[in-house]
Amino acid sequence: MQGSFDELGSPLRETVFVVVDLETTGGSAQSCEITEIGAVKVCGGEVIGEFQTLVNPGAAIPPFIAVLTGITDSMVATSPRLAQALPAFLEFNRGAVLVAHNAPFDLGFLRAGCERLGVDWPAPDSIDTARLARRVLTRDEAPDCKLSTLARLFRAGTTPNHRALADARATVDVLHGLIARLGGLGVHSLEELRTFSAQVSPQQRRKRHLADGLPALPGVYLFRDAAGRVLYVGKSTNLRGRVRQYFTASESRTRMAEMVGLAERVDPIVCSTGLEAEVRELRLIAEHSPRYNRRSKRPDKALWVKLTVEAFPRLSTVRKVLDDGALYLGPFSSARTAELAVAAVHEALPLRQCSKRLSPRLPSGACVLAEMRRCGAPCLGPEEGESVEAYARHAAAYRDAATRDPSGVVEALTARISALAEEERFEDAAAHRDRLHAFVRAAARLQRLSALTSIRQLVAARPTADLGWEVAVVRSGRLAAAGTIPRGAHPAAYVDALIATAETVLPGPGPLPAATAEEVECVLRWLELPGTRLVRLEGTWASPAFGAGGRRAWLDAAQDARSVVRPFEDTRGLRPVARPARAYA
Repeated sequence: MQGSFDELGSPLRETVFVVVDLETTGGSAQSCEITEIGAVKVCGGEVIGEFQTLVNPGAAIPPFIAVLTGITDSMVATSPRLAQALPAFLEFNRGAVLVAHNAPFDLGFLRAGCERLGVDWPAPDSIDTARLARRVLTRDEAPDCKLSTLARLFRAGTTPNHRALADARATVDVLHGLIARLGGLGVHSLEELRTFSAQVSPQQRRKRHLADGLPALPGVYLFRDAAGRVLYVGKSTNLRGRVRQYFTASESRTRMAEMVGLAERVDPIVCSTGLEAEVRELRLIAEHSPRYNRRSKRPDKALWVKLTVEAFPRLSTVRKVLDDGALYLGPFSSARTAELAVAAVHEALPLRQCSKRLSPRLPSGACVLAEMRRCGAPCLGPEEGESVEAYARHAAAYRDAATRDPSGVVEALTARISALAEEERFEDAAAHRDRLHAFVRAAARLQRLSALTSIRQLVAARPTADLGWEVAVVRSGRLAAAGTIPRGAHPAAYVDALIATAETVLPGPGPLPAATAEEVECVLRWLELPGTRLVRLEGTWASPAFGAGGRRAWLDAAQDARSVVRPFEDTRGLRPVARPARAYA
């Protein structure tokens, strides 16, 4: 049976709250002591228990505290010490949500008391009624959020008087008043209570009915406008709960408020596993290019560096992968990154950089790069320049660096970087470093993706929280099917059925024959999670032993180290000094 709309998450009517208030000898939890603990346990609007005890602080109570609270040294002389009172309260609060007015104060004393006694602090869920009131109430309703002010506003049955139990009882009435106010705004669960924000406009709240028919299951959701156009695509482990947050919870992204204002319906797509939901989200974003999704809009706009197929191959930046037998490096998200990777290769290997088509039989004029010995000048013909066979060694070295071992390019550029650094040409050295980083990252990504996309079929499984299995069928790097195996069931029949019903994948050209780079990387992350097991494999799943992955880790570590270096962190001495006005005679 599917639960009702109000039963999303942890319903407030079924949540047990313990409303607590403390009296202390001062305001510091580190140097002051608790003198009284008062608490009221409530559920569904009914009081189901109370807890109250004075606490002997082991020191004299300051006179102004005694006047404020009415608690004197004689009153606490025979009371239990904190070592007896605190464990009793923690037992009273077991399994409940702790509520306090100005909760950091009370929780700070309770936590410090546990530390002094060597007791583990249970870190319960907590609600601060003062903070919640600031989100719910306007200045006209309550000029401040003091407990006495809120108690009058919500007509509490107990007047706060700086005694723990009385203040806790008043806080109970304040809590119920705030929950009643929020109930009219669509807040019915503990999760929504925690994330509620008054910044959500009434127009957004009025559209919370869009989540009514959504299932509380994992999957993908699509916000659509009145014309049926997709505005936004997202994923969640609980479709109903996530979509409701757009109407009742705090949403820091201003564009989302604009999107909700245009939305007229939400379409759910239930998925069997989290991996399937993540992949479907990527595919739907790529298909619809929703205006409110910032990432993954146009994977078809990715750039590739192509080693052309001709007598004298060259590197060319292209947007489309063809079935022409060429080697493609990428994909690159920007033209700048592709240019850096190409520049790194040209620094290490004398591949020609001209764009004209060369004939091995008809020589042409050489460019300035030949004079600089940055190119073997195959354009001059085999007598004055490089022959086809000699030039082929450079192309083979590039193929080897991109697909197997990048050490040739790495060593050439690191030597150049060291030489520039010794000459104190640090900007030029940094430019070469960026080129090397771009190439190694691209080669590492290509090798990692190609290792999976070259496999015709792979079946893997991961254990689920309920001791079952989630299974994925991957063909040429594309998620072809996903499903679950219930606890105790024999997996073979389920795996066979999943393979039989999986999507037929016809591989295309290039290193990404059937899926985008983002989808392949998503599948790879799932496969690399601890506990994932290979069930069936057609082919070999392996990466080059001396591949770019190890070099990338080294470069990333160096990049991280540079990011934390701040040679001029104190910039007070670097501020420009205003020049005095020029005096004229």
